[in-house]
Amino acid sequence: MTPPIWRKSSRSTTQGGDCVELADLTAAVGIRDSKNPDAGHLAVERAAFAALVRRIKSGELH
Repeated sequence: MTPPIWRKSSRSTTQGGDCVELADLTAAVGIRDSKNPDAGHLAVERAAFAALVRRIKSGELH
């Protein structure tokens, strides 16, 4: 089994701010803290992740 490829969010900073990484887990999207990758990750169904991104972009979640 190939380990997932994690990508850091373009909104993450190098100064220790909000650092989020995402990975394609086939049936889900993996979300983890890039400052502490060994702490594990959250797996979110694709539809739920898409809904979360829509809510963030719309400003509903701030």
